[in-house]
Amino acid sequence: MSERYIGVDVGGTKVAVAVFADGRLTEHDRQPSRLDSADALVDQLTTMIDDAGPADAVGIGVPSLVDFATGTARDSVNIPLAGVPLRSRLTERVGVPVYVDNDATVAALGEAFGDDHAPDVRHLVMFTIGTGVGGGIVINGRVYRGATGAAGEIGHQLVSADLRTGAPAPTPFPQRGSLEELASGRALDTLGRAEGLADGTAIQAAQAGDERGIRVLRILGERIGVGIANAINVFDPDVVAIGGGVSAAGDLLLIPARETAERFVVPGAGTRTEIRLSRYGPAAGMRGAALLASHELEEERS
Repeated sequence: MSERYIGVDVGGTKVAVAVFADGRLTEHDRQPSRLDSADALVDQLTTMIDDAGPADAVGIGVPSLVDFATGTARDSVNIPLAGVPLRSRLTERVGVPVYVDNDATVAALGEAFGDDHAPDVRHLVMFTIGTGVGGGIVINGRVYRGATGAAGEIGHQLVSADLRTGAPAPTPFPQRGSLEELASGRALDTLGRAEGLADGTAIQAAQAGDERGIRVLRILGERIGVGIANAINVFDPDVVAIGGGVSAAGDLLLIPARETAERFVVPGAGTRTEIRLSRYGPAAGMRGAALLASHELEEERS
């Protein structure tokens, strides 16, 4: 029997489970996240994984700062997993190896690798624009996690800070002037409200030709573009991919982001960088989580 991997994408609003086998990803289930307690969420994950059928290994992406070796969330956003040893708890309950990583990191993995489990993008930086702003980094075909697993916190780069008299006083996260504060889905709603648009409607308004929606997406795209320029100046990647729910705006977001990034990249840098939307869309997280399981299991076997 060919190997079979389960990928789980955990978010603040939903849990999505898919199966990767024979080079194909098939979504199995999608449910609202159970967030009343860590135990409730772990119970939900266990049931959904069991319902997806047998597997050689399971990969999970969570919106958390993860200690990869132990699969424990050191800090967690929107879900009750801080301090929970998710890898060991789920491995014991589902009976196969489980690997846990940051959700944007696994999305980057899913974006960089083809269906044959081999990298077709060697150097990639992923921006996930959803409720917040996440990021993942692939260097030379391997996920880059840094010394402690915290690499890729792209949303917390400062893109607008007044430094004329020195560093400003820090604020609660997200820091004032960060990409997280200025370019997230929450920021899009803030921009939309200033234009008289209801929360969650800016993208639909822009796609319908409403100038207010087009304007706020241009502003958000340009803010993201500054962050992309920073990523290109640091990593000189083959690809910068934009994913997450806000990427559903398509060219209305991508074009101003790309044009802005090109203006702020150091001359001569990024000459081979393609700035594009995620090619796997909402499936990138599930796909990357399944690939994570495949890669880590193969490494343990070798």
